[in-house]
Amino acid sequence: FFFHSCVSHRFIAKPCALGLKVQANGPQKAQPNAILEKVFTAITKHPDEKRLEGLSKQLDWDVRSIQRWFRQRRNQEKPSTLTKFCESMWRFTFYLYIFTYGVRFLKKTPWLWNTRQCWNGYPYQPLMPDLHYYYIVELSFYWSLMFSQFIDIKRKDFGIMFTHHIVTITLITFSYVTNLTRVGTLTLCLHDAADVVLE
Repeated sequence: FFFHSCVSHRFIAKPCALGLKVQANGPQKAQPNAILEKVFTAITKHPDEKRLEGLSKQLDWDVRSIQRWFRQRRNQEKPSTLTKFCESMWRFTFYLYIFTYGVRFLKKTPWLWNTRQCWNGYPYQPLMPDLHYYYIVELSFYWSLMFSQFIDIKRKDFGIMFTHHIVTITLITFSYVTNLTRVGTLTLCLHDAADVVLE
């Protein structure tokens, strides 16, 4: 999945984004200034009033210009709309595919229409090949999301998403190992439906 995601970014998502006129340029860059850069990287990205006034005297700039420089410098580290689009398109495409697969699979099962069927014969319920595929693909995808977080653009919700992926992987694995796969497929399909909308 990770390799597929990289190929998808470069050869599918980026051309689609450019075709849809998604802007490739990032935020406006701050003008080079060694003193402000040193403060930004070594001391603080959000200077207080006292520090702003000190920098103003040192550089002979007004406080508003220094605030603007720090804002532009912070924004400079944010990903462009194109980068966000490419990452989001890969996840959206997967969620749409797996949700569609889940619905097509579940339409043929008795437990979609009568949830009591989830427990008939438990724990000795046969593992159908389509169900096995559904679980393996979902589990693989969430593992790839967890690892790709470390090389994708760092986000504010990194910790929350990392925890979410760990919990999701744990729940998928637990339901597979304990053969709670029937109720698990219903949960996975609902989870994917929400993710399609969120992406």
